[in-house]
Amino acid sequence: MPSVMLSAVLEEEPDLYEAFPPHVDPSGITILTDSPPGKKAPLKNFEEIQPLIQQGRKRELKLIIRENSWPINSPVRASLWPALCRQHQHGKSMLDGFYWDMVTQVFGTVELPDKPIMLPPFVEATHCLGYHLTRKGRAVADRVVSVLGYACPDITYSPSLYPITAALLHFMPEEECYHCMASLVASKEKMFITQTKLLNEVTWKTVMQIAKKHAKSAAQHLSRLSGAIGPERIYADWQWWILAALPFPHLVRVLDCFFHEGIKVFYRVALAILILFHKHTTNQNSEWYAEATKNGVDHAIDKFCRNMPVSPTKLLRTAFTIRALSSQYISRVFIKTEMTLKSKQVITGSRLVRSRSSDNLPTSQSQVNIQMMSHTLTIRERMSEETCKQMGSHSPGPRALSMGVYPIQSIKSQILDQSELFTLWSWLPVRITMYQPVLLYTTEEHGCSLTTFYVRVEHHEPTLLMIKTCNNEVFGAYCSTRWFERNQKDERGNRQAYFGTGETFLFSLYPERAKYPWVGCAADGRSDEKLSHGSELFMAADSKMITIGGGDGQAIWMDENIRYGKTDRCSTFNNPPLCPSGDFEIRVLEVYGFAGA
Repeated sequence: MPSVMLSAVLEEEPDLYEAFPPHVDPSGITILTDSPPGKKAPLKNFEEIQPLIQQGRKRELKLIIRENSWPINSPVRASLWPALCRQHQHGKSMLDGFYWDMVTQVFGTVELPDKPIMLPPFVEATHCLGYHLTRKGRAVADRVVSVLGYACPDITYSPSLYPITAALLHFMPEEECYHCMASLVASKEKMFITQTKLLNEVTWKTVMQIAKKHAKSAAQHLSRLSGAIGPERIYADWQWWILAALPFPHLVRVLDCFFHEGIKVFYRVALAILILFHKHTTNQNSEWYAEATKNGVDHAIDKFCRNMPVSPTKLLRTAFTIRALSSQYISRVFIKTEMTLKSKQVITGSRLVRSRSSDNLPTSQSQVNIQMMSHTLTIRERMSEETCKQMGSHSPGPRALSMGVYPIQSIKSQILDQSELFTLWSWLPVRITMYQPVLLYTTEEHGCSLTTFYVRVEHHEPTLLMIKTCNNEVFGAYCSTRWFERNQKDERGNRQAYFGTGETFLFSLYPERAKYPWVGCAADGRSDEKLSHGSELFMAADSKMITIGGGDGQAIWMDENIRYGKTDRCSTFNNPPLCPSGDFEIRVLEVYGFAGA
């Protein structure tokens, strides 16, 4: 049946729109046919797809979703979309009835109100797109978004949230829609919906940057056509090319992929729109070129999308065949743009390849700050003689001298309390304590991915890694060298296995409190010249793991999912295993850099 032309299907089905819930008005929905009969394999049904979701076979699932162009009235989405969204839920799933309890808390009743619902301030009134929802359906969308605003007070600006909610409601009931949106909003591993003005700005600047590299001709063409208004103004509307202007059948196919792969699908589709627009406006006699020169390129792109001249399948094929546009590259551009906007400074290549941390000295302003603060802010923590004995010879007590510990006050760690932070700060090189610590990566916010770890951390030097295990052990390492060094090659062109300097050290804060410096550091600060190679294995990393300390064992080893690890004695630091069992499961990993270091 799926391989037969839709015109034939429509004749056989007495109820054409049985796939849509009652709060959808199907009369305005256009049914598209992508190809004549016999050209494609039969479309997959949900029973064929469900095992891939359950088994976590994400790549196979991705290809199937991209290739199966289900018609818009297919019942598959009623099961597929909720299942795709549930993949991304963070923490325990919501109990049945949770949503209606929330509705009662917010509105006092589960009955839909007669009067319009006041939407949360993060919504943009001009982009409350309802698509084909009835009046009741719009009220349902209003209620879902309002409850989300109540449950997620951290959302400050999210114009795409309402349209995505409305799209979901075309294929599922209200409670299911809320659960889907809650999973997307709380997703840690992938981004789906931006929730602040800053990140909303980061997205369009990311599209602009990747277009310059991966749709170069189209980007240059757009820049020429933009004239006085400039391309920035055009790119700022990028998500509305997709959510507001694309015909609904095209949007639904884009969302099929989006609910599995995240916002990178929107980026690719935006580039595909630019490429197709360029193709159709190259000829100066074309209607689209005339539209751009007469009414402006922004209006021309909007009209082009509304009258998209290619099928949903061709649009997605154009998007997914853009070569060398990796998720990792997109993440790098996104994070670099985010950091640039946050710091209000332009990040340059020379900034990223600065000298070793051991060569860095505090700025004059840092020294002034320290002079102002050090007479009142000192490390007050003192260790008793008994505590020092328990910690062993590797564990010096905190420095008792005045120093710049005031930056600690800004750290909101989910691993260490202030007392433990004071101890750890006393073990850092003195010059580093003069800089402001910056949280670069945490599994709680950025998900458990080694790729994300590298993107956020690799150009910072030094870094401080803190691990809390599922057994509540707390330990970590001060890493003196950029993680980017894992990519450096020797004179023969081979990647170096280990890198780092003797300033690197390990530490443990619970259940034992101890510092484990490099074995080459003698009591008077000099290095032992007779050290073996196994005693100088400070840091190693690749796409599958991170290692700190080597030689006869690894002091800290973590897997590519930043979930499991192991610890053992190693020659570099002569440390005992940092947790009793030797193997550990990571509850939280936090990585800090130092602003200005």
